[in-house]
Amino acid sequence: MAPLRKRLAAEGLGSAFLLAAVVGSGIMADRLSGGNVGLALLANAVATGATLTALILMLGAISGAHFNPVVTLGAAHDGRLAWGDGALYVLAQVSGAVAGVLLAHVMFGQPAWQTSAHVRAGTGQIVSEFVATFGLVAVITRTARDRPEWVAVAVGAYITGAYWFTASTSFANPAVTVARSFTDTFAGIRPADAPGFIAAQLAGAVAGRALARWLEESRS
Repeated sequence: MAPLRKRLAAEGLGSAFLLAAVVGSGIMADRLSGGNVGLALLANAVATGATLTALILMLGAISGAHFNPVVTLGAAHDGRLAWGDGALYVLAQVSGAVAGVLLAHVMFGQPAWQTSAHVRAGTGQIVSEFVATFGLVAVITRTARDRPEWVAVAVGAYITGAYWFTASTSFANPAVTVARSFTDTFAGIRPADAPGFIAAQLAGAVAGRALARWLEESRS
C-alpha cells in the first residue's frame, strides 16, 4: 500500500479531475449544443464516464481510486481502510472536487466562485439518487470481488448509463454533490437541494452493499 500522503494526493487529484470533467464538459456541451439539452447531456455523460474510467485505471493501484465518500466508508467498515485514514480520504475528496469545479470555471472564463441556482428537488430526484448510488455500490462491490480488472470499465459504463436512466443524472457521490453546489452551470445543484441528495446517496450505498453481500452469500 502506498504511503498515506500519496494516497491522499491520489484521491484529491482524481476527485479534482473528475469534477473538472463533469463541470467542464457540461459547460462545453451547453455552449456547443445549440440549446439541444439531450445532446448536451449525452456529451456530458460520455465525457464523465470516460474520464472516470481513465482516472480509476491511473490511480486505482495507489489509493483504490474511491473519489467517493460512500466507497471510502464501505472500505473502512470492511476493515480495508483505517477509519482515521478514511476521514482524511473524504476530506481530500471534497477538497479536490471543489478545486476541480473552480478549475473548470477558470478554464471556461467563468467567475471562479459561484453558487448554483439549479433546482433539483422533489421525490423523483431523491429516489433517483438512491437508485443511482445503490447501483453504483453494487456494481463496484460485485465487480471488485469477481472481476477486479474490470472495475474501472464497469464504473465508467454504469455512470454513463445512469446519467440517462435517473432523473437526477446520477450524482451518486456526496463529494460530487457538495462540489456541484458551487457551480451555476449545466451541472449545478442548488445548495438547498444537496442535503436530500446526500441522505439518499448514503441510504442507497447501505442498501447496495447489503444486496452485494446477500448475493455473495447466496453462492455458498
